[in-house]
Amino acid sequence: MTHENLKGRVAVVTGGGGVLCGDFAKALACQGVKVAVLDLNEAAAQKVADEITGNGGTAIAVGCNVLEKESMEKAREIVNEKLGTCDILLNGAGGNNPKGTTTKETLEKIDLVEKNDDVKTFFDLDPQGISFVFNLNFLGTLIPTQVFAPDMAKKENTCIVMITSMNAFRPLTKIPAYSAAKAAVKNFTEFMAVHFADVGIRVNSIAPGFFSTNQNKALLWNEDGTPTARTGKILAATPMKRFGEPQELEGSLLFLCDEAYSSFITGTTIAVDGGFNAYSGV
Repeated sequence: MTHENLKGRVAVVTGGGGVLCGDFAKALACQGVKVAVLDLNEAAAQKVADEITGNGGTAIAVGCNVLEKESMEKAREIVNEKLGTCDILLNGAGGNNPKGTTTKETLEKIDLVEKNDDVKTFFDLDPQGISFVFNLNFLGTLIPTQVFAPDMAKKENTCIVMITSMNAFRPLTKIPAYSAAKAAVKNFTEFMAVHFADVGIRVNSIAPGFFSTNQNKALLWNEDGTPTARTGKILAATPMKRFGEPQELEGSLLFLCDEAYSSFITGTTIAVDGGFNAYSGV
């Protein structure tokens, strides 16, 4: 499907060097959108931008840190100079950290009486690790929005798309920091939808289910390439019995960005999860 309304617009994609957001950047470029691929890893961002330009699209790579406002201000200057002011802001930067992850899914009584250095319980979680995960996912959307939204408020048909997670609906075991942070992003989406309504910026989010990426590789696959026990549990709880493919997120993104289809939609989270959130287990 061609989205003619999007042609010539400027999109800023944070976390654009990653698997999912890199695919988002390419999908927008295929619709004639000029894309700024932002990432802390500038080489990864450049790889995505090169692929876009190699296919006839328009893209630039910008190395920046979504947790530093000065860094984002510099990124905005580059984007405005090379592409123009932002029409579409895709807040995709995020991630987890081992310091915010427990070893076991549940606490066992033996964990309270026998110290095992190989087992990290809830009580061993590092507050700094928790803070890092929460900041990366929540402040990593707030700061880019503070920087790019003022330009967007002066234009017509602008939108912000947040990337949250199925963790926003139901927390997963082992990753309390990531689950709480993504729930905050969903809530923040709804706040911003109301806050920016009068200036015409629509704000929605996409909640991917389980997609195999570099971020969750260690949780899903053993070193020999076989699926982990956690992968078995995930697929058993996903009615479609498989992981999603990055391209399966593109339709939701383009739908939310194109006012021809979604002009009266704001504050909504679209789950793309193979039925995971709908399944009760019985």
